[in-house]
Amino acid sequence: MANVRIAFKIVEPNNTVPIGFTKVPLRMIFDLKLDFMHKARLVVGGLMTSTPTELTYSSVVSRDSIHICFPIATHNNLDIQMTDVGNAYLNATTKEKWYAIAGKDFGEDEGKAVLIVRALYGLKSSGAAWHAHLASSILDMGFSSSLADPDVWLRAANHMDGIL
Repeated sequence: MANVRIAFKIVEPNNTVPIGFTKVPLRMIFDLKLDFMHKARLVVGGLMTSTPTELTYSSVVSRDSIHICFPIATHNNLDIQMTDVGNAYLNATTKEKWYAIAGKDFGEDEGKAVLIVRALYGLKSSGAAWHAHLASSILDMGFSSSLADPDVWLRAANHMDGIL
């Protein structure tokens, strides 16, 4: 819960939920990963939410792109960087207006209304919100998206001899 708390804004008991917010349920999902690690994830009951009118899809780099990029990078002595972002969705804000009632997992805030301000698993637009946030961040670092696969990002590198 320490990691996911940033996804919520607590509505203090003397305040009310703002107009336009819709109540959704929160659920704790438990999973056993392939490496036998246990994982718990707080998710929104997304089946109870309406489908947003804007894009909800988040693309990923294609397998073909990986098979093409690795040999090209090796042949040209280029560096490839990859990463896995933990709690990725929590880095993106949500445009949707949802709230929930905090359960026992919220400790002293149990029973309070909580506004959902970050993308959470279960919200139908979370994938697209995360993808837009990631793309914006990568663009800010000077990368550009490949024309062949928009999830392959490129940036000219400076070599030690100063030649691009």
